[in-house]
Amino acid sequence: MIEVAEDNYPPNHANPLGLPPSSSVQLLLHAVSLQQQRADTYEQPGGERSMEKTVKAFNAITGHDLVESEGWLFMAILKMVRGQSTERPHRDSAEDLVSYSALYAEARLGHR
Repeated sequence: MIEVAEDNYPPNHANPLGLPPSSSVQLLLHAVSLQQQRADTYEQPGGERSMEKTVKAFNAITGHDLVESEGWLFMAILKMVRGQSTERPHRDSAEDLVSYSALYAEARLGHR
């Protein structure tokens, strides 16, 4: 059961559970929002779905044989490296990492 945070974070449309902005659950909910925004921006009804095409193009150019999940793994590692490159954490990199982790898991579990 998720406990609602103290009065410091009142529930609202962006934070329906009233959780601190850096809580794991709030970051997961934000990842959902980010993927929906990307779907709207790039007109992809299923959400962020550019990696399969990106990996195919990369493989054609380089002769490598990456699969979709490896593309998401690469992006997650990039975000981790960027996140460690400065003393203060970079929120955008952390939020993208959460989203890329879910996309990696989806592709990996789908054997892609």
